[in-house]
Amino acid sequence: MTLKQRYDEALRYFAEVMPEPQTELHYSDPFQLLVAVILSAQCTDKRVNMITPALFEAYPTPETMAAATPEEILPYISSVSYPNNKARSLAGMARMIHGQFNDRVPDTMDELLKIPGVGRKTANVILSVVFGKAAMAVDTHVFRVAERIGLTTGSASPLTTEQTLMKHIPEHLVAKAHHWLILHGRYTCKARKPACSTCGLAPACRYYQQNQNEAR
Repeated sequence: MTLKQRYDEALRYFAEVMPEPQTELHYSDPFQLLVAVILSAQCTDKRVNMITPALFEAYPTPETMAAATPEEILPYISSVSYPNNKARSLAGMARMIHGQFNDRVPDTMDELLKIPGVGRKTANVILSVVFGKAAMAVDTHVFRVAERIGLTTGSASPLTTEQTLMKHIPEHLVAKAHHWLILHGRYTCKARKPACSTCGLAPACRYYQQNQNEAR
């Protein structure tokens, strides 16, 4: 199977089984999504969704969060991973959004990367989900699944994975493909035990084919 055929089959399959994929983070505006994505680093969306209602009630806007100290934010997020670092990031992020961007989450990569707690992955999520731009956020699921399926080969970093996926996925499908790969990795192509026997993508998957050949 050629690389193009593998991409075509993967995109066809995902479009069929997940026609309208969405982020599993709960939010009601761009600021809330930015907060949730910062909190989700090395933490499950389920955990983030458990704590954000109280956090958003206490700090519903960049202005209100900007007025808080990391120590005041910390009790609301103490159950996520690295809560002290994330409390500092949220406080710094809110101050910048309020002070430099007039309470508006920016819509460019350069501006987003200036914000405390925002790296390339987080910026790409915001660009894709909030602004509908062709941006590919690469988290651990996307990195693993793309390599397993065979959409990437020996990717050395999330950036090389992002660049490869962007090169081969049609622009109008990039935003959906980000969610497809995440959800596939979360529920089917799990890190420790991928559910190959029930995966409809198995015939086009390099990982599955290699394991089948080795078992013969």
